Amino acid sequence: MIHSVLIFNTSGVPRLTKFYTPLRSESQPLIRKIFSLISPRPASLCNFLDAPELQSFLGSKIGEEVRVVYRNYATLYFVFVVDGAESELGILDLIQVFVESLDRAFENVCELDLVFHFDDVHHILGELIQGGLVLETNVDEISEAVQTSQQTRKESFMTANPLALGVGAGGPRSSTLQTPLGWLTNKLTGVGAR
Repeated sequence: MIHSVLIFNTSGVPRLTKFYTPLRSESQPLIRKIFSLISPRPASLCNFLDAPELQSFLGSKIGEEVRVVYRNYATLYFVFVVDGAESELGILDLIQVFVESLDRAFENVCELDLVFHFDDVHHILGELIQGGLVLETNVDEISEAVQTSQQTRKESFMTANPLALGVGAGGPRSSTLQTPLGWLTNKLTGVGAR
């Protein structure tokens, strides 16, 4: 089972935190502990390590193996905390799928995309993992689901928002709804005629 998914920068500032198991204490000490475990590791070492000291933070069973699987991309660490039942190589591949999905959504993802589009990042992660279990690993399927969701959200906004500009909105109300700019123009032209 996947206990948590974390993304933080090389300074240790968390950019995404998602926990699938309840924590016994606050999340900040756990994030600091994970960062202290992986930040000093050189790139020549493998990308996973056993971390029995994390059991005191997680709501996992005593004696259950806890592993940290991570990848470092530029200035970001993508970290998955998993139990012993998960394959380390499978999780490394899942991290790669997650990063490729983010790249497709944001065209060369960077730290600012994670900060300003956190809802989209959580949506992409939700397409991959639900309740600590892997749902989808096909990047094309994930990208299609995210694009469909974004298009539906955009159409819903255009048809439901009375302040949306009616030009090209394509919604059923757009032809009968006068825009605020059109209303103001009509009022101002009537003032000069008096």
